[in-house]
Amino acid sequence: MPENIQTQLRKGVLELCVLTLLAKADAYGYEIASRLAEEVGMGEGTIYPLMRRMQDDGLVSTYLVDVPSSPPRRYYKMTKAGREALTTQRRAWKSFMVSIEKLLGDAP
Repeated sequence: MPENIQTQLRKGVLELCVLTLLAKADAYGYEIASRLAEEVGMGEGTIYPLMRRMQDDGLVSTYLVDVPSSPPRRYYKMTKAGREALTTQRRAWKSFMVSIEKLLGDAP
């Protein structure tokens, strides 16, 4: 698949992926970026602007945790609005996938 198509597909589900990770546990930015790089191939530069937007939208909140011999880490926590957004996005994603699978059928 051409790289630009993969990039666009990843960007389309990035917020859903972040909310899914945060539904399991609070996490700091680098941890989120590492998981997304490992699972879906997204780079760290994409994550921080998204996290700021999600915070501005009220989907996540942040808090600082002191770490010995390094600066404090900013942890992200999903808010009630984030949990509602996750439910809505999961429902939309599943419906979308069913539609795409139906369209593609068994075609190569």
